[in-house]
Order: sequence, then C-alpha cells, then structure tokens
Amino acid sequence: MMEVRLSGSGGQGLILAGIILAEAAIADGKEAVQSQSYGPEARGGSSKSEVIISNDRIHYPKVAAPDLLLAMTQEALDKYGADLKAEGILVVDNTFVREVPAAYKHVHAIPITQLAREKCGRELFANIVALGTIAKLTGSVSFPALEAAVLARVPKGTEEMNKLALQIGYQAV
Repeated sequence: MMEVRLSGSGGQGLILAGIILAEAAIADGKEAVQSQSYGPEARGGSSKSEVIISNDRIHYPKVAAPDLLLAMTQEALDKYGADLKAEGILVVDNTFVREVPAAYKHVHAIPITQLAREKCGRELFANIVALGTIAKLTGSVSFPALEAAVLARVPKGTEEMNKLALQIGYQAV
C-alpha cells in the first residue's frame, strides 16, 4: 500500500492532481481512494489532497502516515510534514520551500513551479509536473495510465502542454 499526501496552497491544483493520481491507479487495476481538505480561504490557504493506492482492498480511506509527501509551499511542509513515515519520501518544490528540517531522510528538492513556468510558460502546470515526479519516484502508477488520466481531466486545448509538464516532472528526478 502507498499513502500519498499532496500539500500546498489553494489554487495550485493539488485536489485535481490527487484525483488524477487515483484515476491512474484504478486504470492500472489497483484500488485507490482520494480525499481532500483545504482552509476556509480556499485560494491561497493551505490545502491537501491524499491518495491511497493498494493492490488489496483499502479498509480505511484516510492517510495516517504518508509514504510520500509533496510540499509545494513552506507552510504546507510545516503543517503536514510531521507524520511522514521515517523512511518516507519528501518532495519539496524548492521554488517556495527554503527550510527542510534535517530529520527528513529521503528528500528530493525539485524546482517544480520554476520548471512549469520556464518549460511550459505558466505556473499553472506545476501540479502536473509534480505528478510526473511522484510517478517516477514511487512507481505507484504507470506513466501511460497517468498520462491518460491527465488527458481525461485537463481542459481541451491544453493536452500537449500537460503532456510536456508530465514528462518534465518525470525527468526532473
């Protein structure tokens, strides 16, 4: 079983990213559940999306201790990072996350938002870049299933840029 927490601020597309990740897992023939929460301010406040992926039935739909935590902002890391498993993977967007406590053992600092801005032309694609990174680091979903799930969810006319964003994230690791 793989427990994933995607965290950042409202408006970064992390709820959508969680839905896409869960749909990719289901397309791969796995069980998946996705849940989300965000602060009352919605855009700009803290938000998180959680996904559990398993080959077996999932008995409890909430992430207790993530195997992977994505922190897109410093606030998200500070708020949601405490229960990452001891051997868990921490992915930080070092465009915004400047201080990573030494307690984390497996840290991948990737300029996710900067890559989205520079390679795709807009920060809007950062959530898809992050999904590519997660797929590469965990192997929890196949790249073809993830790409298909992305293409099924993104607005018409943005498919090629989202495919590029996914590939950029996958290669950034």
